[in-house]
Amino acid sequence: MSDTAEYVRKLLRQQVALASFGSFALRQSDLLAVLTEAARVCAQGLNVNFAKVSRYRKAENDLLIEAGVGWDDGVVGHVVSRADMSSPQGRAFMTAEPSICGDIREEHEFALPPFYAEHGIVSTIDVIIKGSSNHPYGVLEIDSEIQRDFDEHDVAFLTGFANVLAEAVSTSERTLVLEATISHMHVLMRDKDRLLDQKNVLAQELQHRVRNNLQLVYGMLAMQIDQTIDEEGQRGLRAIARRVSTLAQVYDQLLGTEMTRTMEFCGYVQSLTLNLAEIQDGRPNISLICNGAEIILDLDVITALGIVVTELVTNSYEHAFPDEIGTISVTLAHAKGSADATMIIADDGIGFEPQAESKRHGLGLIRRLVEQVRGTVETVSTCGTTWTIGFPVAAPIPSMG
Repeated sequence: MSDTAEYVRKLLRQQVALASFGSFALRQSDLLAVLTEAARVCAQGLNVNFAKVSRYRKAENDLLIEAGVGWDDGVVGHVVSRADMSSPQGRAFMTAEPSICGDIREEHEFALPPFYAEHGIVSTIDVIIKGSSNHPYGVLEIDSEIQRDFDEHDVAFLTGFANVLAEAVSTSERTLVLEATISHMHVLMRDKDRLLDQKNVLAQELQHRVRNNLQLVYGMLAMQIDQTIDEEGQRGLRAIARRVSTLAQVYDQLLGTEMTRTMEFCGYVQSLTLNLAEIQDGRPNISLICNGAEIILDLDVITALGIVVTELVTNSYEHAFPDEIGTISVTLAHAKGSADATMIIADDGIGFEPQAESKRHGLGLIRRLVEQVRGTVETVSTCGTTWTIGFPVAAPIPSMG
């Protein structure tokens, strides 16, 4: 076989080796494994026994042998060269140009580390491995114990490997940044969960305290009612006590749940009406019924509408049934074709004719509360009295303060 044919075969083998290594590097996430495989394939492709990849260390300003093949124990991972012109790899690093040294024994400007002589190295090729920062990653070097006349095709072969290694280094650096970011996010998530747990504990403690204080105020009002002789004064105190009790019911519903800005309204109204019926236990022939759809509302809306329910149901108990027989119903439903909801409070009592500005039976308060939640109120009083209150479900509600 002619020398030309053998040379062509060598170039083809090198191209196949480079293509195969590129595929390997793309699949491999371990950078050290990629560097070691590059050293092995490069040594094989140029028919030498030694190859190494050196990484630049900025703080030390040196080149640490990070991976390699053929070297004795204690070289890879330990031996360094200065990142200057005193070694073949230092020269390639400093000039950013390929460095071919046919016989390092004749390069008198070099101050070589001892491992070159210990392994009998004579000829070297060094090419730079570019980095993603403002300095190269390091140097890829091929070493031979016999004198070799390396040419530009050999340099091109190594440069191709160095370019693949540069991309592998960049990928590894991006992966490390991503892993660090994910790790930091996990820490933040754990901190968030811990803070949320603490917040929920404090929120529940706050709920307990507010509920207990409201019940204390309610008890004090009840005592004051018993001590008040004037009937009009008793009526006023009872109205205040009912409203305090309604607020306490909100906190009763919140206890045992996480502190949120919303709550399910129907369950709250059912609990509230049950409490109102128990207060009227001396009137067994008046039934109070509550049913409806599940509706999630802002706490401020629930508080306002809860007071409306309390006022209207109590009005029915006190004024609609002179014969002490009848039915009161509270019904909740989503309005058809809109994001609003409807609450209907009705009784089959004697009915009455409210005035728009009347303060009788707390009607002025009811209208103000409905306006506060951006709702509407309609009253029909023919066969009993029916209050139809429409209100938005999702619209932001101003604070009651």
